[in-house]
Amino acid sequence: MTGTVRQRYVVPRRRRRESGFTIVELLIAAMVLMLVTGAFLEFIGPALGTFQAQPEVADVQQRLRVSSDVLAKDLMMAGAGMYTGTSSGSLHNYFAPVVPYRVGDRSNDARAGVFFRPDAISVIYVPPTPAQATIRPLDNGQKLARNASELLVTSEPNCPPDRSSARCGFTENMRVLLFTPGGAFDVVTISGVQDAALRLQYAGDLSVEYPTGSPIAEVATHTYYLKSEPASSTFQLMHYDGHLTDLPVVDNVVALLFEYWGTAAPPMLLPNKPLTDTVGPWTTYGPRPPAIGQAAPPATAWPDGENCVFSVVGGLHVPRLPSLGADSSQVQLSTGMLTDGPWCPDALADEPYDADLLRVRRIRVRLRVQVASAALRGPAGALFMRGGTSTSAERYIPDQEIRFDITPRNMNAAR
Repeated sequence: MTGTVRQRYVVPRRRRRESGFTIVELLIAAMVLMLVTGAFLEFIGPALGTFQAQPEVADVQQRLRVSSDVLAKDLMMAGAGMYTGTSSGSLHNYFAPVVPYRVGDRSNDARAGVFFRPDAISVIYVPPTPAQATIRPLDNGQKLARNASELLVTSEPNCPPDRSSARCGFTENMRVLLFTPGGAFDVVTISGVQDAALRLQYAGDLSVEYPTGSPIAEVATHTYYLKSEPASSTFQLMHYDGHLTDLPVVDNVVALLFEYWGTAAPPMLLPNKPLTDTVGPWTTYGPRPPAIGQAAPPATAWPDGENCVFSVVGGLHVPRLPSLGADSSQVQLSTGMLTDGPWCPDALADEPYDADLLRVRRIRVRLRVQVASAALRGPAGALFMRGGTSTSAERYIPDQEIRFDITPRNMNAAR
């Protein structure tokens, strides 16, 4: 049997053609991707701007808080006087412890004839200290001469009894206050102390001759003012200690304003309080006038028996300052009221001050702070005192402002 061999042919399958996306598909995919990305960016854009701005917002708030705390601390203490001896009590019983201008050894506004600045304030007070005593001249005379370079201190009951503290707390480089019941005062720096003689050496001249027994005490002086230099973009709250230190406290403070409220009642002599009494106070506020017919010690340009807050009419002391309303009320003291006199101790003094400053009982402070970066500030206007470069509202950080009132407790003890 003849066999046949059958051959099997396998027909290969046709290979599937391999190809990429068409241009239309790519365009559609790109369009979808752009839409999704745009939507995503539109969603996170404001959140990202807010996230970047939050640290700057916190910084603005912190600078506003520091500024207000620093000012409030010293304004609250304004007028605190000696708490031992015959001259204890608030300083506004002797002179004005708050003035609306810069005072001190350098760039003293009063010496330049400037008696009001809305963006500056100076306060003075006696801090808690054992350095409180009275003075006597080195030669045991009746008065301490204006050009005297040394003085002696009479120990008071508050001075520690041990020999190491015989200086009654006074130390070198301490700032001290000398004043009289008649309203004269000086702030000088102690340059040396000798324990054995209780001798103080001070730098600077005195404005008047001080009678024996005039008070002397450690003192704190503070001047706050606004430094505004647009050319260099410098806006700072500054602090001056009245002597050497004049430094910035907070940057980017673009507005600082002080307003003053005072008692409407004029000063009055206290009933049953002879002017010859050696222990004050003698008036509701303000310096003690000399007795009728007597000159003021130290001498002033006022007639006998008178001073900057009291005149003599019909043989009696009457207030020189007018009543501004109900006796129990407080009124705002305008710029004109604080710069028109009468002047204390008198108009010829080295650093006179307006007698109406003795009325001050409340201080209103307005502070405005801006963000440091100009890229986060918009155009100048209601939101920005100093314009910036930002064009996006999402990145705006408006200026922040605070207003607060301070009633110095030592000048309101009777209220």
